Amino acid sequence: MSYFRKNSGTGNKSQTANTPLRMKILVGVILILFAALVGQLAYLQLIYGTRFSSEVNSTDESTMTKSVPRGVMYDSQGRVLVGNKAENAITYMRSLSATSKEMYQVANTLSNYIKITDEKPTKRQIADYYLADSARAKKVYNALPKSQKKSSLSTSEVNNYEVAYVETKIKPTLTTKQKTAALLYNKMSGTSTLSTINLKSNGLTNTEMAQVGEHLSSMPGVGIGTDWNRYYPNGSSIKSIIGSVSTTKTGLPSDNLQYYLVNGYSRNDRVGTSYLEKEYEALLKGTKATYKVTSDSSNKITKTEQAYKGQSGASLKLTIDAKYQAAVTKALKTQFNAALSAGAASLSSGAYAVAINPNTGAVLAMSGISYDPTTKKIADNALGTINQSFVMGSVVKGAQVAGGLINKVITPTNNTLPDTQIYLPGSPVKKSVYPVGTFGSLSATSALEVSSNIYMMRLTLKWIKASYVAKQYISMPQTAFQTLRNNFKMFGLGQKTGIDLPGESSGIEGSSYDSSTGVILSGSVLDESYGNYDAYTPIQLAQYVSTIANGGYRMQPYVVQSIGHTSSDGKHFYAYYNKKPTVQLKIPWTADELAVIKQGFYQVVHGSNGWGTAHSLKNVKPSISAKTGTAQTFYYNTKTGKSTDTELINSTMVGWASSNNPQIAFAVVFAGIDPDLEGSYNKNMAKAMVTTYYKMHKGQFSSK
Repeated sequence: MSYFRKNSGTGNKSQTANTPLRMKILVGVILILFAALVGQLAYLQLIYGTRFSSEVNSTDESTMTKSVPRGVMYDSQGRVLVGNKAENAITYMRSLSATSKEMYQVANTLSNYIKITDEKPTKRQIADYYLADSARAKKVYNALPKSQKKSSLSTSEVNNYEVAYVETKIKPTLTTKQKTAALLYNKMSGTSTLSTINLKSNGLTNTEMAQVGEHLSSMPGVGIGTDWNRYYPNGSSIKSIIGSVSTTKTGLPSDNLQYYLVNGYSRNDRVGTSYLEKEYEALLKGTKATYKVTSDSSNKITKTEQAYKGQSGASLKLTIDAKYQAAVTKALKTQFNAALSAGAASLSSGAYAVAINPNTGAVLAMSGISYDPTTKKIADNALGTINQSFVMGSVVKGAQVAGGLINKVITPTNNTLPDTQIYLPGSPVKKSVYPVGTFGSLSATSALEVSSNIYMMRLTLKWIKASYVAKQYISMPQTAFQTLRNNFKMFGLGQKTGIDLPGESSGIEGSSYDSSTGVILSGSVLDESYGNYDAYTPIQLAQYVSTIANGGYRMQPYVVQSIGHTSSDGKHFYAYYNKKPTVQLKIPWTADELAVIKQGFYQVVHGSNGWGTAHSLKNVKPSISAKTGTAQTFYYNTKTGKSTDTELINSTMVGWASSNNPQIAFAVVFAGIDPDLEGSYNKNMAKAMVTTYYKMHKGQFSSK
């Protein structure tokens, strides 16, 4: 039996498996590419190996900045108005490699040694702190619906969903220590890389300092340094003019955030937020110290070297004398309290006083108090002198007479006008405060002395060439208001003075035309002529009267006299810039025309007419030339935002001293006084301002 079958010799002669051709080609390509890769790696290793090794082990250089003390402000006599008080501080510098996890750990560790009690974490800060724990963050993420975890969402969008989940679903309750940690974490995480912030400075105790110092090695980035805060060694009456500085908590103002960031500020930097602090921010902030920071390839800082020590902010020397400012403020409060006690100021909104050097425009004092009739509270409001507007009354009559003279409506030798009252059709008689028929006619100087409203209205009718028939008819050109207002603006009334303080008001213009007919308001034009229509600020009054006092130069008011720097010991101020007085306009009058107005102001105080308005100041030394004013107004209820029918007056006064050698010009406003209890508060205030100023500068000026 045969166990093996013999091949019959038919079919395939060979059973050997053949590799397909395309597979051989593919394997060949792979071998070639692999050989090329090995060759390239060998080439890089042999030729550039040393260079790459050097780059791996190389270091990086970055720049770190640190804030410097803010500039100091001095009064005109060199007294510190606002300075910097150094305080110990716990600081934090965010490194190049700092992670959320590391900052979370540092915050928790640091909260064992310090407490923050003057701040409370917000819901967002609590949520961010809660999510800084990676385990908790993972659980929150897993709990989110799929729609809030889509790959198309950005990291910040997902984080917002996580925060919302923590705030609404978990609502974590923190211990006191954890609240401190949450605040610390928020400050750390909000700090830009290589920036240093103060974690705590206010209320830092010696114990806290010691404990933090002992454990610095366990808290990367934490250090002990110094901070500064603004202080006011000569009182706070001028603080509203100086302005405010933001805190490290508030940091940069949100409304101007991008501007500050572009200009090199950090988010937690303190900046001037109002008035002089804001106006001169670029100078006061100084130049930050810079450090060259060297780090290795793992972002670990290996070396820190100071490149620039920084420069403290520039210092300012003001035109205001702190002692005189305090005296003016005290006198203003004394007079206003007297008005309150007498019942004259029960509905008043406050009182204001400005003193200025008429020859330069330098502000000597600016004081203000605001009063709330509903709460009976008085508050300092020096800035009301530049941002509060009032109808000022007869004090502006000097500008009205000047307009008549300059435009040749009247002349220095021919300026007598009839003093007969004005009767407009369908309107109450327009007259002066004295009885009808007291005077048949008045000259310009006498009209100023007795404060004749009639004279100013008669002058206006002649000036604008109005047609007028008593009780029957009046017609005036559509440009009548513009004519009067342009004249007042020559003296600074009704426009910004340009004082170097932000927030100045230009005043308030009343309506010029009837809204229904478009016809000019003729009666209001006449009211405008004697100061009973448009509203001006106290600083505008001061500029106006200074222009008359100095002979016709409208000087720009200013409060910063010099810019310089303070010596390292803090005892000396060195100026590198001094303000030069700026003439904004020269009044185009003649010497004889000016003499008419000056004589009128002199007679207001020193005249003999029984209707003179300030003869009680006749014996004051030095001699005062002035003009008083009263303007009708009505009580404005700040709670309801509506005016009432309760009639009040603004009691005002402007002037200068001495009459022949002006060294001080002043403006005084008592707003909203009872017309039946007007008193002499404006005149008493003017007397105090002048006599106090000359007493403080005894022997420097002539008192004639």
